[in-house]
Amino acid sequence: MALDTILKGKLGFGTAPLGNMFRAIPEAEALETVAAAWDAGIRYFDNAPFYGAGLAELRMGEALKGKPRDDYVLSTKVGRVVLDEVEDISLRDHGEKGDVFAHGRPNKMINDYGYDATLKSIEDSLTRLQTSHVEIVFVHDLAQDFWGDQWIARFEEARTGAFRALDRLRSEGVIKAWGLGVNKVEPIEILLDLDEPQPNAFLLAGRYTLLDHSRALQRLMPKVQERGLGVIVGGPYSSGALVGGPNFEYAPASPEILARIAAIKAIADRHGVSMKAAGLQFSLANPAVAAIIPGASRPDRIAEDRTAFEAVIPAAFWSEMRAEGLVDPAAPLPG
Repeated sequence: MALDTILKGKLGFGTAPLGNMFRAIPEAEALETVAAAWDAGIRYFDNAPFYGAGLAELRMGEALKGKPRDDYVLSTKVGRVVLDEVEDISLRDHGEKGDVFAHGRPNKMINDYGYDATLKSIEDSLTRLQTSHVEIVFVHDLAQDFWGDQWIARFEEARTGAFRALDRLRSEGVIKAWGLGVNKVEPIEILLDLDEPQPNAFLLAGRYTLLDHSRALQRLMPKVQERGLGVIVGGPYSSGALVGGPNFEYAPASPEILARIAAIKAIADRHGVSMKAAGLQFSLANPAVAAIIPGASRPDRIAEDRTAFEAVIPAAFWSEMRAEGLVDPAAPLPG
């Protein structure tokens, strides 16, 4: 099933901030943010056990409790099982993601891409989400940014475990789609080159944004489009850097990135374009992109995302961006 026929709209909601990403978010604020997304017409919500050791899923389940289940779409991820046992959060090794969820729950997480662990992870997610099913499942962080030199070995573990479990669930109609949820293009390229199994959806975070998109354009996006599959773009604001935040890729933005952002903003200001609108609409312009899922931890951010999604951007803005070399010459542009 094509990804764009599963999703309910091109603007979704990434729940990583609800797992207390970077800061401790009050429960009421988290629930109000989801309510604001619902009121804004958003009906696709992406989750993961990793987000605060289950905290984001717990909050999502509470926020959507009582909503008609056929009215919205959920995705979650596998690769980690959350335990009742607690641990010292400061001792966790999250690769390049560092202590991004230092304010999450202290529950211990076990990394496991095996068959049985995949089924267990989904079962636990359903409990936290207070639902009977999810439409999409992504295998999470199966890439070098989390695993370093071990990532190929973990990929092989998933190939004989998680991939087969998800293939089975899809064939049985339990889920509608599965694929990888990663921050790197290489794992998706490798998976697409396999004869089996056959994924039909991908969540690519941070790799098809205004600040970083050339590598994805080389092979990945054309291959996805040719096969009639779809990509959901996560992190369209590059961890917030594009819209004035201090972080790029979960770490303080480099001088080079800050200079690039300043150049984009100067053009945006001349044309009366918001940075959010430029970021969201650039990602959506690629025909392989089925949806974008900016994250939000405050209700007012949802209204900003909706406004940016619907804004009309003058063609002259994109022409100047192209002329200044701030978008790849091969990148499809809005309009």
